[in-house]
Amino acid sequence: MSLFKPSIIMLALASTGLTYSTLAAEQQEQDGKIEVIEVRGIRGSMLASQAVKEGSTEIVESINAEEIGKLPDVSIAESLARLPGLAAQRLDGRANVVSIRGLAPDFTVATLNGREQVTVGDNRGVEFDQYPSELINSVVVYKTPNAALLSQAIGGTVDMRTVKPLSFNERKLVVNARGEYNDLGKLNPDGKDKGYRASFSYIDQFADNTLGVAFGYAKLYSPNQEERWQAWGYPNLDYNDANPLVLGGAKPFVRSSLLERDGVMLVIEYQPNANFSSTLDAYYTKFTDEQLLRGIEIPGQWGSGWANDGVIATKTQNGLVTDGRFVNSKVLVRNDLNRRDADTFSVGWNGIYTLNDKWSVEGDLSYSKADRTDFGLETYSGTSRGNGCTPGGCEDLRFEMRGDRGATFFPTINYADASLIKLGGPFNWGNGVTVPGNAQDGFINTPSIEDELSSVRLTAERLLAEGPIGAVEFGVNYSERKKSKKDEGFFLTLKDYPGTLAVPSQYLMSPTSLAFIGMGDMLTYDAQGLYNDGYYTLTSEGETVSSRATGSWSVKEEVTTGYVMAIVDTELADKPLVGNFGLQVVHTKQTSTGKAVTKDENDDDRVVLQDNSRGDTYTEWLPSANLSWEVMDSHQLRFAVARSLARARMDKMNASLTFNYDPSLADSTDINNSPWSGNGGNPSLKPWLAWQYDLGYEIYLDEGYLAFGLFYKDLENYVFNESVAYDFSGFTVPDPQPKLDEGLVTLPENGQGGYIRGIEASAHLTGGMLTDALSGFGLILSGSYNDSEVRETPDSDPIDLPGLSEKVANATLYYEDYGFQARISARYRSDFLGEVTGLSLARTPVYVKGETLVDAQIGYDFSEMGVEGLSVLFQVNNLTDEPFVTYQNGDSRQIRDYQQYGRNYMLGFSYSF
Repeated sequence: MSLFKPSIIMLALASTGLTYSTLAAEQQEQDGKIEVIEVRGIRGSMLASQAVKEGSTEIVESINAEEIGKLPDVSIAESLARLPGLAAQRLDGRANVVSIRGLAPDFTVATLNGREQVTVGDNRGVEFDQYPSELINSVVVYKTPNAALLSQAIGGTVDMRTVKPLSFNERKLVVNARGEYNDLGKLNPDGKDKGYRASFSYIDQFADNTLGVAFGYAKLYSPNQEERWQAWGYPNLDYNDANPLVLGGAKPFVRSSLLERDGVMLVIEYQPNANFSSTLDAYYTKFTDEQLLRGIEIPGQWGSGWANDGVIATKTQNGLVTDGRFVNSKVLVRNDLNRRDADTFSVGWNGIYTLNDKWSVEGDLSYSKADRTDFGLETYSGTSRGNGCTPGGCEDLRFEMRGDRGATFFPTINYADASLIKLGGPFNWGNGVTVPGNAQDGFINTPSIEDELSSVRLTAERLLAEGPIGAVEFGVNYSERKKSKKDEGFFLTLKDYPGTLAVPSQYLMSPTSLAFIGMGDMLTYDAQGLYNDGYYTLTSEGETVSSRATGSWSVKEEVTTGYVMAIVDTELADKPLVGNFGLQVVHTKQTSTGKAVTKDENDDDRVVLQDNSRGDTYTEWLPSANLSWEVMDSHQLRFAVARSLARARMDKMNASLTFNYDPSLADSTDINNSPWSGNGGNPSLKPWLAWQYDLGYEIYLDEGYLAFGLFYKDLENYVFNESVAYDFSGFTVPDPQPKLDEGLVTLPENGQGGYIRGIEASAHLTGGMLTDALSGFGLILSGSYNDSEVRETPDSDPIDLPGLSEKVANATLYYEDYGFQARISARYRSDFLGEVTGLSLARTPVYVKGETLVDAQIGYDFSEMGVEGLSVLFQVNNLTDEPFVTYQNGDSRQIRDYQQYGRNYMLGFSYSF
């Protein structure tokens, strides 16, 4: 039996993110009966999280700050990745998006103080590195929904929460600062390898504790380095399926990036009496990521006949050419720059008014907006312009495959020689229409995103005095969301075309080393400077390339959600039984606008654009129930069932369409021989739907717990590409006019579903359970196993679900006593289908190899020496320098990426007063 059993009031306060010691102190002030238990740091954070988990009627996981402005990890995403059943995918070395129970970010909703958030990505998945951990005081992950959880999804809901200033009894000021260093050093001469992060938090109360204010500011200036192998692919040797696979081409490079993020948080809480409370909160982050990328692009087998004279294989192993050479090979030297600017703003007001001892009402208004602009600059140089070699400009380039690390090359040319390597496209790249076939000397991608969401919610609660139902809640929420993407790309051509240009001396820099792939040094210059100073002319790719012209779109959603929920508070076999059951009804109106694109054969195949707009409406009923039965003291048996939905990806809802019209079939009336055909998105896509079932058993100890769970999600549908009839009557085409207005197009459609199921186990154990001598030690363990089966048709093979790792495990060993604090953590996830950056900065699905990430930290709290509030901390992230490895086509031999990030060291202090 627990020695310290939290009351309902304390559990409610815990959900706001307060530390366990604060809760204990506040409860003592209220009734004077409970001894103050001063537990801070890691143990305090764990106990507060445990209180949230134990007191929730849903199946949840929780993170709580060790102190104000100090979550356990460097970022929200990394903290989330340590929770049972959750896993994060890395982007450029940092945790970025999160999967819950094997379901990709598309199946997950993120909220801030209970309100759904917009995203800077192309879809709905939140990139959690947009949110400074210093400004988030707690996170609750709902694995099972209730009817009042108005932002829910099949995977789960991640609710990030800021502090409640009136939950504190005194003014608090906290300052954090850390220096940062990456052990790879500067991989680019103009990169940076040292950075810092700093934050300031202020909490105060006024007017006899009826008005509370919390303000926070966080600054991140973080350099990052990377050595990346990247392959074009692996075709068969001589394109004969009977032959072994061989390297199709490679694009290895080194990256030096600088991530700058400024975050601001403001909370104003007003509670003039016991009957009314009002909270206004605002959150803003500005995020800039600038990447310097330099490397050499090496056409392999796919370059045969234009970049080389073919491949000579000298060694084959396991069906893959592991040693060979590209005969008379020519390469492309690239100096690139990527920059992302993103702003996220969120503001909300909430008011609760208690009418009498039975009725209370609540209103909530919110607005959030995100803007993102990317600028991807590519500049090309080589030994000569266009296909073909000049004397000394080509070589027999030997390569040797090194397993996951890709290839090592053995060049004979000095690619850092400024007299040999000159500006100008070394291959005949370009579409040959608006740009001559050998005049692509670079490229610019400039996609941008704008996402807006506003909502209003009205709810009421009626308390019931008798019976098994303690209260009934009901309410309605209305929201409007509009997300648009503008996708533009431009060919770059030197103004000196058709000549090449030696890089002017004022732009030259020290060579960049590509020794990690054996290519030695490469010519390095200021690509941004050349572009800014007008050395290139721009030509829009959208004039001739259909996929670029259809890359711009807008999706709008109007969602009305009503709900009613009963709160269960009764007994079963003389043991407490609590929970809820209820029903949501969700009505959605969705529309999308885009472009219908075809080619004008009479005008050099230039694209012809027409406006296209479509949409649909649907209504779904979502029942849910959560029950928790305390079968014995501190033992809880949990059961949950719900029907839930996750809205379709917005890029799949794109109304843009690429179509073809064949005038020779104008007289046909057979849809299978129609003059119309095409492919595109589907604005009528319905959401993913699933029935989910959960069974759990939890044992709560004095300091710690054991938890076990089973879940099963019966997916009613899934999205597949299918050929369907499409009405083309609204489009204009040249004569002869068709007799048939319909044709078959390939679109994403809601198809057959399947299931995903899993088992989870987690534990928090302390050394004090064995002996008082080990009371400072603690162990946190969790593991999960997931399995799925989703088929496009009953007879087809199961597909791999994005984001699903069969095995996920976490372990943390910590020590905390006498002012010292030490922790080492490891998190593992097995192979999964993820998303990485592909052509035109678009997200591309690839398989990610399993990885184990290890972080460590050690610190000391000087309060033990009489210096109250001061602590120091040393951290190492990616302690074992774990690479990020992806592969293609489900074949682990076909390594696409091998990314090495190095270790990040951080040293800093925290001071509160």
